[in-house]
Amino acid sequence: MREKLFKIIDVSTEDNSLSHGYDSFMMIVIIVSLVPLAFKTTNTVFLIIEYVSTFVFIIDYLLRLITADFKTGLKHPAAAIVYPFTPMAAIDLLVILSSFSFLSSGFRVLKVLRLLRTLRVLRAAKMLRYSKSLLIIINVFKKEKHALSAVATMAIAYIVVSALVIFNVEPDSFETFFDAIYWATVSLTTVGYGDIYPVSTIGRIVTMISSVFGIAIIALPSGIITGGYLNEINKKDD
Repeated sequence: MREKLFKIIDVSTEDNSLSHGYDSFMMIVIIVSLVPLAFKTTNTVFLIIEYVSTFVFIIDYLLRLITADFKTGLKHPAAAIVYPFTPMAAIDLLVILSSFSFLSSGFRVLKVLRLLRTLRVLRAAKMLRYSKSLLIIINVFKKEKHALSAVATMAIAYIVVSALVIFNVEPDSFETFFDAIYWATVSLTTVGYGDIYPVSTIGRIVTMISSVFGIAIIALPSGIITGGYLNEINKKDD
């Protein structure tokens, strides 16, 4: 019985319609539960969404807890002890705890839970479990982690070097080194907010060089991820 339940609540396979339906249901609940976070005020509809979604998340967590041995490969009660410390289980628990923050207005003891309101955005992370497209992207990141790590190291090094150069070339435009780091990051991504910028000729030359090289560095991870994603899609099609 528990094994059948696990196959339903686990990520669906092509031949399990119940599991596919459960995944779709959970995706809908997660998306709907995010709606109140887009508003500063609350109303009866939003409270109902909070109550219902929180109830669903609790049931889902309990179901996963009682079938943890099939997920972790351990026997009970060891599986039930280990499971809450796994990444997705930790996210599930934080989501549930943060959902109780709406009770804090009525109970002074629970007012500290208002701090957990910001954690409610972790509900979006729960979609990682049910979205096959997101799971494919995660697999791409895992397989291409060495290449992406090399690009990330290159980007960080470039930001630090650019910040050091501009901070010494034009110290009057940057009050702190953090301002220079911020400018270098914005230049690397070619966003260009315009709130901090060099005014001297040499400072502008450094900016142009930084922006040109920034385009090349930003393009590298995009190509790696796109190539890996297409490979994963082709494997699934085969």
